[in-house]
Amino acid sequence: MKLLEGKTALIFGIANKRSIAWGIAQAFHKHGATLGFSYAGQVLERRVRPLGESLGVKFIEACDVANDQDIAAIVNKASKVFGKIDILIHSIGFANRDELTGPYTNTSREGFHLAMDISVYSFTALAKAFQPLLQPGGALLTMTYYGSEKVAPNYNVMGVAKAALEASMRYLAYDFGPKNIRVNAISAGPIRTLAAAGVSGFKSMYRSFTDLAPLNQSITIEDVGNTAVYLCSDLASKTTGQVVFVDSGYNIIGVPVPREPATQD
Repeated sequence: MKLLEGKTALIFGIANKRSIAWGIAQAFHKHGATLGFSYAGQVLERRVRPLGESLGVKFIEACDVANDQDIAAIVNKASKVFGKIDILIHSIGFANRDELTGPYTNTSREGFHLAMDISVYSFTALAKAFQPLLQPGGALLTMTYYGSEKVAPNYNVMGVAKAALEASMRYLAYDFGPKNIRVNAISAGPIRTLAAAGVSGFKSMYRSFTDLAPLNQSITIEDVGNTAVYLCSDLASKTTGQVVFVDSGYNIIGVPVPREPATQD
């Protein structure tokens, strides 16, 4: 059963084959969605275009989400190619590497503004711009992380940005509700993405994650993609304004303590 048959989805934020957005794209393709990709600048084109072409994607366009003219241009292109769309995926986040190490108090004003603009406002900007194209029954989905709720050392300004992103998601869910368009977020556990590589100490956190999470399992982009399919399908027609965790249950732990491996009777 293909849960997204007949639906069109635009996916923002694919950087390479390890991107969460790529995991979502593969899952959407498997479930019958017509896809369009947008990537951040020409430098990434050589990675993103082959990925899109491997799934038969024809709409592959660059967009600087910090530029309103770029956003307006991609909306215009999408309107000409697709007419209407059903799903918008926002898998975008950025902060200067210097802001992702050491104390949060070292965050610069410029770095704070940049992280908020790219990681938070871009979701609102895309939602507003694509609003005329979005079909009733459609869905918007963004990606967040547990560092929005609890301190993740060195995540710093990105944790603050993710908290703001989650608040934005809820306000957008309220605004889009009367149009029968849902807005949700997925909070994924640590995954070795290009963005994660910029966070100081990520490798150490990644290695300890499976020992601490209740399921004792790592998270893959495929796991996130499967949950995205559910949230953007008609199965989740009454779910909006929610942060859905795909983290092997890590978020329920109050005191993270490694436990002995389970034994078989």
